[in-house]
Amino acid sequence: MTAGAGIAVELVEAQPADLDAFARRVQAAFALAVPAGAAPGMAEPIPSDEDLRESFAAPGAEVLHVVVGGERVGGAVVSVDREAGRGSLDFFFVDPEHHGRGVGRAAWRAIECRYPRTRVWETMTPHFEVRNIHFYVNVCGFHAVEFFHPGHPDPHAPAAGSGQGHDDDLMFRFEKRMA
Repeated sequence: MTAGAGIAVELVEAQPADLDAFARRVQAAFALAVPAGAAPGMAEPIPSDEDLRESFAAPGAEVLHVVVGGERVGGAVVSVDREAGRGSLDFFFVDPEHHGRGVGRAAWRAIECRYPRTRVWETMTPHFEVRNIHFYVNVCGFHAVEFFHPGHPDPHAPAAGSGQGHDDDLMFRFEKRMA
């Protein structure tokens, strides 16, 4: 258990039976940031069920519940290469009813404490996710190191987006180098 911002956070590994509900909660949290007018034509939630399944099943991935006072209030999917000292925050969310209370800050501190040998953390977020950009840069200490767009596509996601400037083509990549 880790305390941060006056909040005691516990990170609990999700069990296989938890994953469907975990995925719905990720999607509910992410839906709040979808730009107005984007949702009517969307055939599937963000992130897609397929993206979540792939993330959950990725080699070395850990799916973690963020627990406060015995209640699941968020979660994270983290992949850490212990040998290289690099970690990837693949998905991170706080349930909407717990936003603005310091839960995200405390949860991030708990993640850092869980993986003390990680020297560099990486995460990505869409350009329109102003709340996330603020959180990663101003609260957690990440730095924007790359911006993916049709003229500079993400080499690890060649099939992502249409290449026409759609939101899934416009992503920030952040890094945090640990002291």
